[in-house]
Amino acid sequence: MKDVIIVGAGCAGMTAALYSARSGKSVLIFEKECIGGQIASSPLVENYPGIHSMTGMEFADTLFSQIIDLDVKLEIDEVVEIKNDNSIYLVKTSNQIYKARSVVIATGTKHRTLGLDKEETFRGRGVYYCAICDGALFKNKDVAVVGGGNTAITEAIYLSNFCKTVTIIHRSESFKADPILLNKARKINNIKWILNTTLIRLNGANQLNGLSLYNSKLNNENDILVDGLFVAIGQIPQTKNFSNIIKTNSDGFFDVNEDCKTDLHNLFVAGDCRNKHLRQLTTAISDGANAATKIE
Repeated sequence: MKDVIIVGAGCAGMTAALYSARSGKSVLIFEKECIGGQIASSPLVENYPGIHSMTGMEFADTLFSQIIDLDVKLEIDEVVEIKNDNSIYLVKTSNQIYKARSVVIATGTKHRTLGLDKEETFRGRGVYYCAICDGALFKNKDVAVVGGGNTAITEAIYLSNFCKTVTIIHRSESFKADPILLNKARKINNIKWILNTTLIRLNGANQLNGLSLYNSKLNNENDILVDGLFVAIGQIPQTKNFSNIIKTNSDGFFDVNEDCKTDLHNLFVAGDCRNKHLRQLTTAISDGANAATKIE
């Protein structure tokens, strides 16, 4: 029996663990993949108050160290089901069943894929989803980034430090990325821009060597040669295992308000898996703090 079980060791989950442990609760976190969630793959964090600049991995490692020092327990395992049994939660993983008085679901999101032929074949062979993880493979080479949000522009800026050229491919002329990021990227000489364009085909035999593009404004197709492609087109909420006990919206995100409370007593949702207007490091951490405070 634990006071609090947290599903997901991203920044929302670890913040909930931090607050709960500091208030004297016994805390267990389950994580099926990697510590830190999406922020761990961010090449640069510059918009978190009080921190001028650091990598996402450094931020995640520091937060993880904090909670481990407070005797928070971590299990690398997937939670497949949660049931409520007379105000006690039964948390079923792929290995066994655990009990908790309170549960925080902070499962986050996963990278959205392009859905193109050969995408899975070329994963790790020219197609990647994390510049900080794999960008170093392309020193002095030509790469492309597909997307128009903060993640895409940030990754392009990061890659420009060591790649020969970085081509940003975006389906529109307008961007969702912050103007300050766009202005920074536009001043970098080796960043190129291909707008009003959709990626329609990945070229190569066993390794990606080029892209086929469709320009909606000119109504034509053309090919470009690249050594690598970084996909940054959004996230898919990881809510499937718990949609039977928590309502989700049409996009699959948990339909839970800012207080992070679900309809069930002592069951909370925190972080990017929750329906919200802004998905940022600051809002994920805010959710974690909210959930833990409600539990207390």
